[in-house]
Amino acid sequence: MDKIRIQGGKILNGNVEVSGAKNAALPILMATLLTDQECILGRVPDLQDIRTTIKVLNHLGTETTSDFSAHTLKLRAPEVKCFEAPYDLVRTMRASVLVLGPLLARYGKAKVSLPGGCAIGARPINYHLLGLERLGAKIELEGGYVIASAQKLRGNRVAFEFPSVTATENLMMAAVLAEGETLLENCAKEPEIVDLARMLRSMGAQIEGEGTELITIQGKKSLHGCNYQIVGDRIEASTYLAAGFLTGGNVRVDGVDPETIEAVLGKFEEAGATIIREAHSVGLRSNGRPKATNITTLPFPGFPTDMQAQFMTVMAMAEGASLITETIFENRFMHVSELVRLGADITIRGHSAMVHGQKTLKGAPLMATDLRASASLVLGGLCAQGETWVSRVYHLDRGYENMESKLQKLGAVIERVPSTERS
Repeated sequence: MDKIRIQGGKILNGNVEVSGAKNAALPILMATLLTDQECILGRVPDLQDIRTTIKVLNHLGTETTSDFSAHTLKLRAPEVKCFEAPYDLVRTMRASVLVLGPLLARYGKAKVSLPGGCAIGARPINYHLLGLERLGAKIELEGGYVIASAQKLRGNRVAFEFPSVTATENLMMAAVLAEGETLLENCAKEPEIVDLARMLRSMGAQIEGEGTELITIQGKKSLHGCNYQIVGDRIEASTYLAAGFLTGGNVRVDGVDPETIEAVLGKFEEAGATIIREAHSVGLRSNGRPKATNITTLPFPGFPTDMQAQFMTVMAMAEGASLITETIFENRFMHVSELVRLGADITIRGHSAMVHGQKTLKGAPLMATDLRASASLVLGGLCAQGETWVSRVYHLDRGYENMESKLQKLGAVIERVPSTERS
């Protein structure tokens, strides 16, 4: 397995282009199952989860042509002959449950392996299943699989108990081909939901209200192909801004809408940074050591759970004590023990972590446990004195495209090293 070596203490300055959002791309790729016509997608990030999704779609019968050098993907599903997403393909990627909605809507049947637990906590799919049943699907659980069937989905009112992002996406995709009107209540409001709705509209779907609690969908008999550009990755953008803040630099990220990361930008400002918002870019100028700032993770438009670990690294170098509270996932503090290895002073208290900022951190060998934890450890290595090694960086490759080269462009001394070069 590859490792990342970082020589810390370098001030980061410059511009970096944000890739397409993984969390928007995954449901958008699944949505191409809703038509037999070609869909051309732009700004597709070259990530492991994207490649896994392509394998799942190929298994189902989708024809794909990819050009990751141009971040372009062409997909066409003229006829799906296999309706099963098997465990061996989906075990590494929980978003595979998103094939349920499109397959049920277009073909009336689907079989998908149940997602297991993951490092940051269980993500139950009961909201998906209850919602699909409201649209007329019959759901059975057998041998670790969800087996769903329906002669014809019919529009209905679906009120989510919790504003789940993937459940909202699954029901949106199911409802666009359902008969009649569907009202989705207590929906997730994340920008990725908005991007999926825009893509579905480009295919001919009739959707209103995305980005609010109530989404209204008028079912269509069929959808057509599309040519669509995926939105910029707001979490990647926030991570590079955090890197600039931590190292006392001046960093601008291009290709992101500031409104999608306003909760993060507000906290950076509260911690003492200067933020420059433009139409499709955000700049951050550090004004010295960060100031301690409390955060609580919440569904959008609140502070994103996917930035909790990275913000904790910023607070590990802040002046004063900060309280970080995680309300979305129960096990999302596994990066804490690794940050402590760098010299961070962090104490976990239930669903909160008390962080006493330090003036300096020192490099150490670290091990990533999940996607966002791996990013937080890279950030820690960037600001620590001396050398830091981060192992298990396959987690990082699930959500960050060419992170090392982008950080190098900003002035970081960082490289990917095959594990055989170091015992």
